[in-house]
Amino acid sequence: MLTLNGVCKTFNAGTINEKRALVNVDLHLEAGDFVTVIGGNGAGKSTLMNMIAGVYPIDAGTITLDGQNISRLSEPARAKYLGRVFQDPMMGTAADMQIIENLAMAKRRGKTRTLAWGVTRSEKDEYAERLRELGLGLEKRLTAKVGLLSGGQRQALTLLMATLTDPKLLLLDEHTAALDPKTAAKVLDLTEKIVGEHHLTTLMVTHNMNDAIRLGNRLIMMHEGRIIYDVSGAEKAALTVADLLQKFEEVSGGELANDRMLLN
Repeated sequence: MLTLNGVCKTFNAGTINEKRALVNVDLHLEAGDFVTVIGGNGAGKSTLMNMIAGVYPIDAGTITLDGQNISRLSEPARAKYLGRVFQDPMMGTAADMQIIENLAMAKRRGKTRTLAWGVTRSEKDEYAERLRELGLGLEKRLTAKVGLLSGGQRQALTLLMATLTDPKLLLLDEHTAALDPKTAAKVLDLTEKIVGEHHLTTLMVTHNMNDAIRLGNRLIMMHEGRIIYDVSGAEKAALTVADLLQKFEEVSGGELANDRMLLN
């Protein structure tokens, strides 16, 4: 489904601020894989997401999605294949537009825009049903402005918008990090439910080792722009946070100096 071969990215090349963000990254996801990504600050996690999404051009290598080489496609051209949820709940939605209008925009992502933009009755029924599944009562607030929602409600809506058309790949970039623990747990439960029910191929960056172990069928650890650990199946299910910390020290030669990674 998704294959990265020898992907490299260096920022500010040739200057004193040069940063090798990705170094010959090879990664393959099968259809339906739910992969969690962990690593310290500057490990390359978000850069990996941005390279796949086309935010920045890669310096070398190839990115293939569902058999198509997307390495040189622009970010807008890739958007029709991807769903993405960011860390900031304010991103991904239009605050001054209604919930139903935001959903309609998400439904039309990657399609030709016309003057006949109105929401049909069948669409309204579909949106209400999908919102009802979130269990937040938003199906009763279709005409409410998104800016009036709480951070958790807005992030849940963004998650729904990102998955409304069953994207080929779902990118979750620390999408619960800005939420309080109770709300974060609710959004993660919704994430697991939606990904499972729609069999979405998913790549999720998280700072929380417990979440990385609990969710998905595979875990990768990054350090200094490289994937240093890749585990799946029963081996992943048997992991503990202590195991991951030990593995990081073994592979990288140092301690994981990032308190956020130790959150429960």
